[in-house]
Amino acid sequence: MPKERYILHIDMDAFYASVEQMDNPSLKGKPVIVGGTVQQRGVVAAASYESRKFGIHSAMPTSQALKLCPNAILLPVRMGRYAELSRQIIKIFNDYTPQVEQISLDEAFLDVSGSITLFGSAEKIGQEIKTRIKNETGLTASVGIAPNKFLAKMASDLQKPNGFVIITEENKQKILDPLDVSKIWGVGKVTAKHLYDRGIRTIEQLRKTPLKILQTILGNQAEDIVLLAQGIDNRPVEANREAKSISAEETFAQDIIDKDFLLNVLFKQVEEVAARLREEKLEGKTITLKLRYKNFKTVTRSHTFENPTNVSQTLWQEAKRAFEKWYADEAGELRLLGFGISGLTRQGSGQKLLFSEPQNSKQKKIDEVFDKIKKKYGDDSVQRKI
Repeated sequence: MPKERYILHIDMDAFYASVEQMDNPSLKGKPVIVGGTVQQRGVVAAASYESRKFGIHSAMPTSQALKLCPNAILLPVRMGRYAELSRQIIKIFNDYTPQVEQISLDEAFLDVSGSITLFGSAEKIGQEIKTRIKNETGLTASVGIAPNKFLAKMASDLQKPNGFVIITEENKQKILDPLDVSKIWGVGKVTAKHLYDRGIRTIEQLRKTPLKILQTILGNQAEDIVLLAQGIDNRPVEANREAKSISAEETFAQDIIDKDFLLNVLFKQVEEVAARLREEKLEGKTITLKLRYKNFKTVTRSHTFENPTNVSQTLWQEAKRAFEKWYADEAGELRLLGFGISGLTRQGSGQKLLFSEPQNSKQKKIDEVFDKIKKKYGDDSVQRKI
């Protein structure tokens, strides 16, 4: 095993929005938002760099984004198209190393330590991958190269978009020290504020603070966060991670108890999850509803099927049944609603029924037609009735 590690973090630039601008050149240079509509109380899934200049970012309510930039062009999510390009990009990664840990559709870690003798330096591999992504998909990626995952992720973020940054053992502290403590994994807004209140704003200040003081602020996380501040991260790249579940959830701008509204949100989530299952040739056995009340108490409601499925109608019937039971027994104002499915297996690998139900086959064909239409025209181009 190579003594030195060379980790790449590759992050596509404003992926969903960039895909829309590529597929429709008239959108280039314009503020583009990909996400749900105001009427659906949707949120921003992706924002082009032109729209980010107005302060728009992902997970922001669409209504807020459009107030910041009234001229922004709002487009529906086309998950099938993004997944198609993501697979193409992952194939490029696999040409250089089998050690690929895909984090999401638009980012991945690559361990190229064992590929140096075959393809040249990590820098050469990173440049080749970056060039191939541009030539083969038309999209740009930011690449970070470092001895570990934390530094590689940090590097890819430093010069976005279209960045290429190398962090080494020699220059890591010079790069890390001036950065805000919030750049460290595990330091969220609340933790950052506690650190600010103690006069600790930069990574250098945190690194030089005695551990005993940090433990009073960070608790059990203190030692891990200090290691990251020193650029130390020993976690391996976990190749070929199989998805354990697929889910969709939405946090509302205002607490909601309206049954019809919540059912409409849940229906769209089921549709999204089912489409992703089919896109990835997967089926699932257990569905779970996630319901978070306005006081942040979270409850879940699950159902397990006898056989795994990815049929939209089957998933929706059980999701609706679980929701209506919850609503009848313990309804309350919700700040978040989510739907997920676990117990995933490859499509068709489960137990085969001796006599397939004609209705089930019919629904599978309907799903195929809907998937094709949505992939071409967008998720809002055709809608089923609840």
